[in-house]
Amino acid sequence: MTYVGISAQTDSPRFGFIVSRQVGSAVTRNTIRRRLKAVCAEALPSVRGGASIVIRALPSAATVDYSTLRAEVVRCLERKASV
Repeated sequence: MTYVGISAQTDSPRFGFIVSRQVGSAVTRNTIRRRLKAVCAEALPSVRGGASIVIRALPSAATVDYSTLRAEVVRCLERKASV
């Protein structure tokens, strides 16, 4: 689930991640958070300046591989926060 807020400022985009305990143990949550950060770093050039993006990881994120997670995040960012 992705939430996007756009401000009038032309600052760099900001990312926030919500990974609750329902997703899994601390190790699992941190792994998902690191994967999300890596995907967002790759997609940064295509994200509009001034965007505030919050990505909420659902429990199913614990079982998907990196390529599937990347495809889902990129799809959401293209649809909601692209330049």
